[in-house]
Amino acid sequence: MLDHPALVIPVTVAIIVASAFFVAVEFALLAAKRHRLEEAAPTSRSARAALRSSSELTLLLAGSQLGITACTLALGAITKPAVHHWLMVPLGSLGLPQVAGDIIAFVLALLVVTFLHLVIGEMAPKSWAIAHPETSATLLALPMRAFMFPTRPLLVALNSAANWMLRRVGVTPTNEVVTGQTSADLEQLVRHSANVGALDAAFTAQVSGALELERLTVVDLVPAVSDPISVPTAASVADVREISTRTGHLRILVASQEQLIGLIHVRDVLVADPAEDIDRFVRPLLVLDPGLPAYQAVAQLRQTRNQLAVVGTAAAPIGVITISDILQRVLVTT
Repeated sequence: MLDHPALVIPVTVAIIVASAFFVAVEFALLAAKRHRLEEAAPTSRSARAALRSSSELTLLLAGSQLGITACTLALGAITKPAVHHWLMVPLGSLGLPQVAGDIIAFVLALLVVTFLHLVIGEMAPKSWAIAHPETSATLLALPMRAFMFPTRPLLVALNSAANWMLRRVGVTPTNEVVTGQTSADLEQLVRHSANVGALDAAFTAQVSGALELERLTVVDLVPAVSDPISVPTAASVADVREISTRTGHLRILVASQEQLIGLIHVRDVLVADPAEDIDRFVRPLLVLDPGLPAYQAVAQLRQTRNQLAVVGTAAAPIGVITISDILQRVLVTT
């Protein structure tokens, strides 16, 4: 019988466990950091499954909601009537009228089922998933993918209907959760930390300078006085040494009549014959577009192992920048 405890209790436990599973899946992927899942993906099949789910988040949420709704309906159809029936026996023994006993049993059964579903089936797994997002997302990913496989056509239909309604009110649906903070968010956090005294002023300026690199372009990094020091292609080693001694620069540009063609590092000519031509000492020149973002310029300097770059073109240079210029801009002190 549907109200027999030996049948109802195990079924109720299974339904609540299933509800807890769907709730945990929902909150785990919302809270999990994608980069941590990516770190675990090469050695974990479950982490790869979690990454796939995070890439189709709205579909996964549709599956979670479908599972939670089915569990809620199952509790209402199976557990609540059984609890209601069990309560009628002691209430009837108290001599209550049939109608009064039925109403009291209905209310108590509703409270019991709601408590079990809300506390055990939703709140507890939600708190666990939020406290351990990557662990829960990885642990539950494969079972959830197994549930989504046969129900995918229904989930796609439900998700499409929801997205259609969102577009009708001017909202653009997205399949992935937005994570992380923008540089503007971080700058606001830095300013707030400085205002409340949690961050030293010197460190505030340095962090703000580093965040500013996202908006700066290469031309913004060119020093106000940036006249490139160069020698002609016909110069000798002695000429390079003389200019280095006079200016203090270790890297000297080499220019033809039309454009810059390369640079020489002074250390390369320290033991060379002073009368020797500089041709064999000329290194390739890194030329950067003025509109290139500063952080990309830093990446190019590191990848090419250059300490100096020309901004503009070899024929029409705006100026030169060095790693030191960038560091001075970032590590500014007040």
